[in-house]
Amino acid sequence: MVRSLGMPYHCPWAHRTKWQRWMNRLSRAVARFGRFPVAVTEQYQRQVDLDVSPEEAFEWHQRPGALVRLLPPWQRVRILEQSEGIEPGARVQLRLRLGPLPCRWEAVHRECEPPRRFVDEQARGPFHHWRHEHLFESIAQGQRCRLTDAIAYGLRAGTLGRLAAGRCVRKTLDRIFAYRHRVTAADLAMHAAWRDRPRLTVAITGASGLIGRQLAAVLTTGGHRVIRLVRRAEPEAEDAIVWDPQSGVPDTSRLEGVDAMVHLAGENIAARRWTVKQRERLRESRVTATMKLCESLAAMTHPPGVLITASAIGFYGDRGEQWLDESAEPGQGFLAELGHDWEQAARGLAGAGTRVVNTRLGVVLTPAGGALGKMLPAFRAGMGGPLGSGRQWMSWVSIDDVCAAMLHIMMDQSVEGPVNLVAPEPVRQRDFAKTLGRVLRRPAFAPAPAFVLRLALGRMADEALLASARVRPAQLEQRRFAFRHADLEQALGHMLGRMA
Repeated sequence: MVRSLGMPYHCPWAHRTKWQRWMNRLSRAVARFGRFPVAVTEQYQRQVDLDVSPEEAFEWHQRPGALVRLLPPWQRVRILEQSEGIEPGARVQLRLRLGPLPCRWEAVHRECEPPRRFVDEQARGPFHHWRHEHLFESIAQGQRCRLTDAIAYGLRAGTLGRLAAGRCVRKTLDRIFAYRHRVTAADLAMHAAWRDRPRLTVAITGASGLIGRQLAAVLTTGGHRVIRLVRRAEPEAEDAIVWDPQSGVPDTSRLEGVDAMVHLAGENIAARRWTVKQRERLRESRVTATMKLCESLAAMTHPPGVLITASAIGFYGDRGEQWLDESAEPGQGFLAELGHDWEQAARGLAGAGTRVVNTRLGVVLTPAGGALGKMLPAFRAGMGGPLGSGRQWMSWVSIDDVCAAMLHIMMDQSVEGPVNLVAPEPVRQRDFAKTLGRVLRRPAFAPAPAFVLRLALGRMADEALLASARVRPAQLEQRRFAFRHADLEQALGHMLGRMA
């Protein structure tokens, strides 16, 4: 019998059956592979030119939030632990998935020579070894720089691992670093546009949520300071202040000197069916919480210069083919009433001299969660399709544009009142489904009938999924805000790592 995969299989009657002869050959092949080196070192390199100096690019990488910005959103990755900075000895621990299997990856920074290079290595993870060198080379007399990611890695199981997964690993690295370089270049260009303005101190409610986490990362990598308003005390966190949505901020003295307040907290609209109790809970988490927060801010000696609240285009209700800008009247239904009351609750702070901006968010697209995150499993399985008739207009926006627009609002003091935070080109829901299917290279012809959605979700289906809102970002266009993702296919390709 076979004692181990590394020993030949010898059987006195091996010549009698094809099965036994096949086992002999397999055993000899495994033994031959076993004599190869444990891991063959592979080299991977990718470059991008950045419109900033090496110093600016290096500082961006060493600030808090850089890792959050660089993690690809289509991968399920969670930061478990992270040291501050990229100095030698700093560590990062991640939890990710390799196919169906969970995996931990721990990286240690070994070398740091600002602003020229820094190096991190795998201490624990899926590779046999991994060394990642980040190089910053000055070009154009120091006005620009070239970022080079140079990686030396080896796969486990030696030659067998290389044959089985080598091509897949290189394709994955291409997708990841193409995404990282697009984000790095766009974020640095955005911050460079405001480099002559003072850095801000920004307080955020809902900073651990889908938008809040990315917004905090965008701000901190730009040199701004972020203060998180949290519901439970975090004694070891200097950047956290306790607040209660039902009573406001008990100690506003720690908010003195805050330049901007971004209010993102609120219960998820699509968390469960809209029973009477759930509708009341949604109102309390938005209208009551906003009112109490504004009362606390108004009582401060120096209230924040600007308050940005996250409303939604549900404010407009179901409006069919009508184009809607910020001057449009509120629509009908629970979402429209909630949006109207929500915005009115924030208006109270305007009397204290604070500039109040109500951002009416469209469908925020990111594979990390939200509407797109819920759609992806069905679309990846080839079972996706339009909702209802598919003729309803869907006003969408990428999460990167949400964060960039909020920074623009903080910096541009002429922006005030309602702001439609949507991409310039809304699409019909059926076209959205076709585009997502095309990006994923999957069919997208399995519709979700309206009556099924109504049975499953009740009133929410008509107002949140089947309603038509053809919204234009008039305020942002007037201020010449440059959208990163104005085209849906380009936006989905970027976020899903499927750029051509």
